Amino acid sequence: MLEVTILSILQGIAEFLPISSSGHLVVAKEFLGLGDVGIRLDVFLHVGTLIAVVLFYFATLRSLALKLISKGGERKEALSYVGKILLSAIPAGAVGVLLNDFLSSLFSSPRMVGLALAFTSIVLISTRFFLSSKTASVTFKSAFLMGLAQAVAIIPGVSRSGMTLSMAKALGVESGKAAEFSFLMSIPPIAGAALLEVIKSLECSSAVPEVSWGLTLYGACVSAVIGYISLALLLKALKANAFWMFGLYTSVVSAIVLIAM
Repeated sequence: MLEVTILSILQGIAEFLPISSSGHLVVAKEFLGLGDVGIRLDVFLHVGTLIAVVLFYFATLRSLALKLISKGGERKEALSYVGKILLSAIPAGAVGVLLNDFLSSLFSSPRMVGLALAFTSIVLISTRFFLSSKTASVTFKSAFLMGLAQAVAIIPGVSRSGMTLSMAKALGVESGKAAEFSFLMSIPPIAGAALLEVIKSLECSSAVPEVSWGLTLYGACVSAVIGYISLALLLKALKANAFWMFGLYTSVVSAIVLIAM
């Protein structure tokens, strides 16, 4: 329970702050001597932070649902927004299906995580030089490009929020709109991964011993609570134009991982 608690707290903090939750989980498991604990725990720790997104943006999701069942312009607007979310999920879904085995192997490679964190650092620090006055809304083009950025972030050590928000900044999308879309667009791929994991666990036993369902669900709850708090902190950092500073942190972690591993 102690080890799952540590991993859950790391997931909750790192999922929304642009420092790569998957990368931190790989490194933490290495330092804790856990080895490969199976993919189920990783997936459901992400489910916990998915719950945090749903709760944080509950009013937005509720408004979107009401508009979808209404008539006229509001329904068209809501359908357009949902279409953008679904479009953004296509790249990550395609990469996940086509490169599943290769990507799974990366979750046991701390050295790869160190290199990926270095890449994340470069991207984050580069956003310091983007124009701060952004007013554009999310379009289908920007949604797809943010989806491509999300697909790159399947690699452990590459931050999902870091890549999607950096892409949005480069495209001139306003910070608040970019953050909202970035986290709402995470719902389909994370929910899909969780569903596939449940189906696989029911169909066959994994070659790797999995963490029990009780501890897995406990970890999901902890990551949900911590994730809600870190999401609020990230939005404050975006308003303060301090987003790029997370790149300094990931560069230090990258150096430590590459030296230690």
